[in-house]
Amino acid sequence: MNASATTPSAGAAPVTAPPEAASHNRGFLLFAVFVAAMAVAPFVGLYPVFLMKVLCFALFACAFNLLIGYVGLLSFGHAMFFGFAAYVSAHAVKVWGWTPELGILAGAGTAAVLGLVAGSLAIRRQGIYFAMVTLALSQMVFFFCLQAPFTGGEDGIQAVPRRPLFGLIDTKNDLAMFYVVLAIFVTGFAIIYRTIHSPFGQVLKAIRENEPRAISLGYQVDRYKLVAFVLSATLAGVAGATKSLVFQLASLTDVTWQMSGEVVLMTLVGGMGTVFGPVVGAAVIISMQNYLAALGDWVLIVQGVIFVVVVLLFRRGIVGEIAARIRPKSAS
Repeated sequence: MNASATTPSAGAAPVTAPPEAASHNRGFLLFAVFVAAMAVAPFVGLYPVFLMKVLCFALFACAFNLLIGYVGLLSFGHAMFFGFAAYVSAHAVKVWGWTPELGILAGAGTAAVLGLVAGSLAIRRQGIYFAMVTLALSQMVFFFCLQAPFTGGEDGIQAVPRRPLFGLIDTKNDLAMFYVVLAIFVTGFAIIYRTIHSPFGQVLKAIRENEPRAISLGYQVDRYKLVAFVLSATLAGVAGATKSLVFQLASLTDVTWQMSGEVVLMTLVGGMGTVFGPVVGAAVIISMQNYLAALGDWVLIVQGVIFVVVVLLFRRGIVGEIAARIRPKSAS
């Protein structure tokens, strides 16, 4: 046998990790840095309640991004999962006396069932028709929450008690509650990340890019869409249920169509179809609402201006644009 066929030449390039593995390693490193930064954030002057709100909406935006960014389905009704789960969780904890973990599971389970019903109806249509169906279903849930006796009408469910988590963790302490919310966010984000980078996630991307071709390859795309829809709804429900326990309140604000529009804005600002984009978008929007609150109604105008600037200068979102500019350098 010729030795040159088995022995690499002296000038051969060194073996490097494939781009996919390098991307995974980079993503894991960035996420580890983010979690570490959040863990120490309360000790550097950031209020735990503000950080908890950012984490809840970041999980909500990540759940929404799973649907629009990786399946290509634009839902204008995701607030129905976020808000209705908040009502169920708050009612279970306050009225039924359930512990926080059971309340969050009740909210997530309710959102999953609601997602199964809504998804079964919505995935029969595509494009703007899919969006309109989800919006109509969301409005139905909104009016139900307005009229149902257990929701408290326009007053909502207030003064939701913070009971000990697993009977051990005192959630009345904001710092302890913050680390609980951080753990919930990390778990939800890990589920989404694993889903995206699994064979199931690759099929979802194929459906997004070319649905007729995915059908021709034998994939039952409606089933994949429905599973993705239910998973997205469930995680949105986890975010809403957690938020109701953090703020001890479930209100109509969480289930309005404006809330659905807000999560769309977060995803677009951060970067649709990127892993970390929704997290950045949620942080930007919540920070503006918090630090510009003194402007009153002008906050909406400021948000509109920033949204227009982002769309014009960062068409792929903040994270998407940064990733697009870094990628050529790493490939060269």
